[in-house]
Amino acid sequence: MHRVAASGVAGSANQVIELLTGEVVANAVVHGPEHGRVRVAVRIDHRGVRVAVTDESPARPQVQHPAPTAVSGRGMALVEALSRTWGVDEHGDEGKTVWFLVDPEAD
Repeated sequence: MHRVAASGVAGSANQVIELLTGEVVANAVVHGPEHGRVRVAVRIDHRGVRVAVTDESPARPQVQHPAPTAVSGRGMALVEALSRTWGVDEHGDEGKTVWFLVDPEAD
């Protein structure tokens, strides 16, 4: 996320982008194929910061609302709550790209 900070995005927006990126990458690693590749792309433009994480699993992420005592399952709920928008681009048997957009000015 050095590229995001270098572009001038700081404070809580930078922290949100870092948190959400970590959640989506963790999902790709945990739920993707054992030896699959994970790629992260970042685009910064007038619409905001868009992070896209591509993995080789065709399984779509699910927004869950686990019990307060559950130790996992909150990642996509965080993405849904803290990003301006998010989505999934499916690539058939080759996997998918999960992306989110954060407005660095929305503090």
